[in-house]
Amino acid sequence: MFDLKGKVALIIGLGQSGDEGWGIGAACAVLFARQGAIIFGGNRTLESTQKTQKAIRDEGGICHVIITDATDSTSVKTLVEACIAKHGRIDILLTNVGQSQPGCPATMEESVWESQMDINLKSVYNACHHILPVMEKQSNGGAIVCVSSVAGMRYIGKPQVAYNTAKAAILQFVKATAVMYADKGVRLNTVVPGLMDTPHTKDMATRYGKDYEQFRQTREKQVPMGRMGDAWDVANAALFLVSNEANYVTGQKIVVDGGITSSTGRDYTVHSAFARYFHP
Repeated sequence: MFDLKGKVALIIGLGQSGDEGWGIGAACAVLFARQGAIIFGGNRTLESTQKTQKAIRDEGGICHVIITDATDSTSVKTLVEACIAKHGRIDILLTNVGQSQPGCPATMEESVWESQMDINLKSVYNACHHILPVMEKQSNGGAIVCVSSVAGMRYIGKPQVAYNTAKAAILQFVKATAVMYADKGVRLNTVVPGLMDTPHTKDMATRYGKDYEQFRQTREKQVPMGRMGDAWDVANAALFLVSNEANYVTGQKIVVDGGITSSTGRDYTVHSAFARYFHP
């Protein structure tokens, strides 16, 4: 199952900050490679992809990465053309570019809003804009997975209105485009991570002026399962969606969130203690 042998996977956003833990794009790249995919990546910096590339190559996989600005159409076009020139096709696309900045509509500067739209939403459009025509012409079509967030489905306790809006828009972008391309052999789906423990999480705590340990504990209390997920939880869902086992799945989302979008978002450590009191 989940055999990707010989398939070419273009992954945009497979770097990460720091060597501790794994980012979502990095974990997806490593997992896809373990299943036999040839990885071709685009990332803002090459330095941040060294861990990803080393992990893949040390296990005998193939991974090439070039510098790409996912918010710039010309840069993404260059990435797609480079992948085609090297491998002749693109079977899989994973878009994993995103960043959250704090602010509500009244306080967020217009420049921050525009930047958030570019990073979180335009990056998805740019990738699909240049790759859909390629996949449409291929006899085997292709599979696209875009990474969204539960922040696009509900308020999760942080004022980040631009990020909320962009991540919600990704869900509808994928759903609508999936219908348009359903008869062309191209499938589009979304993975929706919840509160994840990744290197990005530490950076986010800093941006929101929080002590990381306190930030982590607060996030874990919001989750019915009592813990954050990690990048591999998301990668496993993405693997299913790009595999042949999902060849009749399109326009859908898989929510990987430990139950938070099905809950009230209250403090579940308090709830669990309350439940044990009445149901020992």
